[in-house]
Amino acid sequence: MAVDQQVSVSDVPEAPPGRSRLVAAPRVFYPAAGILLLFVLATAIFPEWMGSWISAANDTVVAELGWWYIGVVAFFVFFSLWLALSPMGAIVLAKDDDDEPDFSLGSWFAMLFAAGMGIGLVYWGVAEPLSHYSAVPPGEPGATAAQAAKSAMNVTFLHWGLHAWAIYVVVGLAIAYSVHRRGNPISIRWALYPLLGNKIRGFWGDVIDVIAILGTLFGVATSLGIGVSQIGAGLGYLGMVELDEEGNPATWLLVGLIVVITSIALVSVVTGVDKGIKWLSNANMGLAIALVVFVLVVGPTVFIFSDFLTQIGSYLTNFFALTFNARPFTEGGKEWLGGWTTYYWGWWMSWAPFVGVFIARISKGRTVREFVFGVLLVPTIVTFLWFSVMGGSGLYRELFGAGGLVGADGAVNSNTALFQLLDGFPISAVTSTVAVFLIVIFFVTSSDSGSFVVDMLGSGGDPNPPVWSRVFWATMEGAIAAVLLWVGLQAAADGLDVNPLGALQTMAILLALPFSIVMLMMCAATARALLAEQRIRERKQRRWFAGQIADQIRNGS
Repeated sequence: MAVDQQVSVSDVPEAPPGRSRLVAAPRVFYPAAGILLLFVLATAIFPEWMGSWISAANDTVVAELGWWYIGVVAFFVFFSLWLALSPMGAIVLAKDDDDEPDFSLGSWFAMLFAAGMGIGLVYWGVAEPLSHYSAVPPGEPGATAAQAAKSAMNVTFLHWGLHAWAIYVVVGLAIAYSVHRRGNPISIRWALYPLLGNKIRGFWGDVIDVIAILGTLFGVATSLGIGVSQIGAGLGYLGMVELDEEGNPATWLLVGLIVVITSIALVSVVTGVDKGIKWLSNANMGLAIALVVFVLVVGPTVFIFSDFLTQIGSYLTNFFALTFNARPFTEGGKEWLGGWTTYYWGWWMSWAPFVGVFIARISKGRTVREFVFGVLLVPTIVTFLWFSVMGGSGLYRELFGAGGLVGADGAVNSNTALFQLLDGFPISAVTSTVAVFLIVIFFVTSSDSGSFVVDMLGSGGDPNPPVWSRVFWATMEGAIAAVLLWVGLQAAADGLDVNPLGALQTMAILLALPFSIVMLMMCAATARALLAEQRIRERKQRRWFAGQIADQIRNGS
């Protein structure tokens, strides 16, 4: 059976005799690298044409994708729950069922918590709830300020809750089963072996890995783009750089920040300072916790806890309505989805190979049930608490305090919203500096680890790819972020309907479309493998039970 196939890194497609052996999987590395280089060069040389094309894609293609992404992601949620609640949930993600997990439950939860933290939470923690409050999503109740605030948190929880992590469950579980149960290389293609069989060794396997690499790079580049936008705004709030009249940093500064911080990430790649990056990651996590605890203590503490509890109930009560709402009967519904829900689902799918590989690697020895519930619930609760503290504090200030976070025209500056909130608390200079440092280290670690995962995919699953290719992918991440951010800013300056981050968002959504099809195939492959194994387990159990009864009859019991 296909599900019994086991391979090693030596089984990955290699260069034919006489050809270059510079990379382990040339049929994946060179096409992916070539497409990205052409894209970066074309975007840098023809920024106006690319800006017009991205604007047109955003107005037509992206706006029409909402129903597809909503349906696909809803399927991922219920598929994950079905696996966890079925008898297949008892299957262990290891060679033997009695293998112990590599990490204790507490350590595993802590690492899942770390996976839930990132640039996105720091950037959108205050800005997203305020954005939905000031401009209530089409079709959501918002007749009063209280209703608008509740709707804002409901939609925010939708974007950062179970749906996001179900996307990671689908990819992570498929990889974890393939690697830990079947002994395959860390690669997207081998997770599809139960469905495609030996076809994954050839052209279609190459296509699948190339799609995963392109999607991951654009997803990481999107995070890098929003990260430097917020870093620039933070430096402006600290008086280190000048901001424009709308509170945004200059284009040259953003591109320069990408170059500088990507260079820092390259140093970590070249020197291999894994302990240093690990220390920085742990310090970053500690600072994130310290920042949220600070806001919780000095902010409206009682309101935050009340909001947290209330919004969990509201999220669960409205779960199905939020999940399947494609907003077909509301004016501007498609456009709103393209800027928010469709963008988020595409962004999460772009990140899925990266995060999926991470959670797969730390989950050896866990059952399918533990994996699904752990990945779904732990990061979701963490992110809900983060938004209740940061976003809830912002809403409290608008509802009951001095306000000022929403402009007179109803606009919310997502780059500066966090620093505006911190400016209303004591020691704002210190906390703003901490926030900037958080984003910088998230940038460095995302670039470093993201390039490592992409390099593994581009090397056919080799867990120790060469440093030079890791440097190449890290450079490409920074280059993509820089050129798309430049195009977005130029397009906005030319009056096109693209916000400065719109180019990054649009490309993340578009690249996620083919990978969403790959993810559906991963669901089919995982289900097929687990169902086949479950049937074998049930036959063995019936034979054992029949043998026990026969022994009792023979012994006269």
